[in-house]
Amino acid sequence: MTIRDDHALAADLASEAGERLLRIRERLGFGDGPALKAEGDRASHVFLMESLARLRPSDSVLSEEATREERLDPRRLTADRVWIVDPLDGTREFSERRVDPGSGSLRDRDGVVGTGEGRADWAVHVALWERGRLAAGAVALPAQGRTLTTADPPKPPAYDGGRFRIAVSRTRPPEFVQKLAILAGADLVPIGSAGAKISAVLTGEVEAYVHAGGQYEWDSAAPVAVALAAGAHASRIDGSELTYNQADPSLPDILVSLPELAASLLAGIRDLHR
Repeated sequence: MTIRDDHALAADLASEAGERLLRIRERLGFGDGPALKAEGDRASHVFLMESLARLRPSDSVLSEEATREERLDPRRLTADRVWIVDPLDGTREFSERRVDPGSGSLRDRDGVVGTGEGRADWAVHVALWERGRLAAGAVALPAQGRTLTTADPPKPPAYDGGRFRIAVSRTRPPEFVQKLAILAGADLVPIGSAGAKISAVLTGEVEAYVHAGGQYEWDSAAPVAVALAAGAHASRIDGSELTYNQADPSLPDILVSLPELAASLLAGIRDLHR
């Protein structure tokens, strides 16, 4: 593994964890979904924790798969550097087959293109918080064959002023987002994991992502780091700053969009919450 700096390390770790997850999915198959989810979560978490302990031994780590006691460790709150990781963002999508076009299933209409049999809208998140801000991050999209990183962030396409698309949850899109889409004249695009949704903004598949159904820091830290490095807008849905390494890691809502759309989306959200 090449170790150059924190940006490169985040990309290396996310990419390697993603490759390991692809091998696990190939080895176990889709016959036992719960077992596949459990092994994916466990193996990726162990790899990231062991790697960070070896390569950045003085840093703290906040992981989705950590125990409650590990998450509440007070040393994290006074640390200068904290890695915030989601070893497998989109465990459900990781464990699901991709349905062939024409089958008529709901998943067919999600518009997700993947490699092999499995869905592609899941990710691995590795972010570094340093002295109050996100300093580096990477989002691996293993089944899409790419990793987005703060070392070389993608350049989002410019908004052309026409009808735009908002990424939403496949299973529980907030009701207010459906109303927002009507108000703004936007189309809703269901995508799996949070990392896949935010990445879709940066790669031009959608123009915005709005969520208010509850999340945690590890759901957004890495993709938000990349989004900010790429020049995209990222905030809470009331326009306030996204803050990380808090005692309570819940971060319930988020807006990521092309910068040209942020003001109108925030105004529309405010109107709907009056």
